[in-house]
Amino acid sequence: MRAGALALVFGTRPELVKLAPMLWELGGDARTIHTGQHPWESLAEVQADLELAEPDTCCTISSMPRGRQIGEAVIAVTEALIAHTPEIVVVQGDTNSTLAGALAATSLGLPLVHVEAGLRAFDRGLPEERNRVVVDHLADLLAAPTDTARNHLRDEGIAEDRIVVTGNTVVDAAKHCLPSAEARARLRKRFGLTANGYAVATFHRPENVDHHEPLRTIVDELSRLPIPVLLPVHPRTVDRARHAGVELARGSVRIVPPLGYRDFLAVAADSALLITDSGGVQEEASVLGRPAVVVRRSTERPEILGTVTTLVTPGPAIGHAVGRLLMDLDAVHRRLAELASPFGDGHAARHTIAAIERWLGSR
Repeated sequence: MRAGALALVFGTRPELVKLAPMLWELGGDARTIHTGQHPWESLAEVQADLELAEPDTCCTISSMPRGRQIGEAVIAVTEALIAHTPEIVVVQGDTNSTLAGALAATSLGLPLVHVEAGLRAFDRGLPEERNRVVVDHLADLLAAPTDTARNHLRDEGIAEDRIVVTGNTVVDAAKHCLPSAEARARLRKRFGLTANGYAVATFHRPENVDHHEPLRTIVDELSRLPIPVLLPVHPRTVDRARHAGVELARGSVRIVPPLGYRDFLAVAADSALLITDSGGVQEEASVLGRPAVVVRRSTERPEILGTVTTLVTPGPAIGHAVGRLLMDLDAVHRRLAELASPFGDGHAARHTIAAIERWLGSR
């Protein structure tokens, strides 16, 4: 594969984390296009954690309504692809940037690879669900993380020869970036935390933070938990809480600024449990061997539902789920330590690149 044959399009922190292992494998031979969905300045600490160079192209589409954001990103990515002349375009996940990258590639007749293909929550009310369904049906090569994801694609009539099961690159990233026990202990001391004696919470999804009542209910439940709750505050959550008049730092809740990727893995790995609405955090929980209470109406990670994750809606169910886990936390941790993540062997990036090379060689 010639240098520059691949162009990787991304726009958010989770995409950057999950594409990083592919960039490590490619050794700088790929072109990178950042849409600006999350401003690049906000990703600087993650970039440093992942030891990545700055993108070849940075666009600016943040702080726009969804439709305009996608449209502006399609225009910007199309122009970048024309400038870089790749042979194939890679997108990851289910963000607005993922959809924009896919639309830009197909508008130019460029082959498209979708990393993390086939995830389904079977909930079309989720913008992410609509994005990933469209991208899957546009893609020429679909890198499904699990057999479950592959089966979803088959059920939708996508040809078998377009699908390859690779694992999820988040496993590669988490294993590579997890700090040592000594570094984790230093971070716990900085935050005044005791190993296995606190929870880590993350919230940013529209269903939880865009409406006053769910957000207020979630914070109320977190504030009443019997252990400290470390809440790295997503900018979206801060903005919505301010508009809703919700005080975040109260009771058990300790708010901190957004964490770099290594620091987040460090506090998550030594926590009692995680409370989240993030898809990536669910996957990372399976790698770190920590239980996660998922506050959402649906999940596209059914592989770990009932083993690693518990799905609840905003309200008392959060406290009840946490209470059950805390009743026998040591046993829960022992069980998860023996449970292999279903999302792969930590070499998903290598498997994906090999599949791309085979696909290009067969054309």
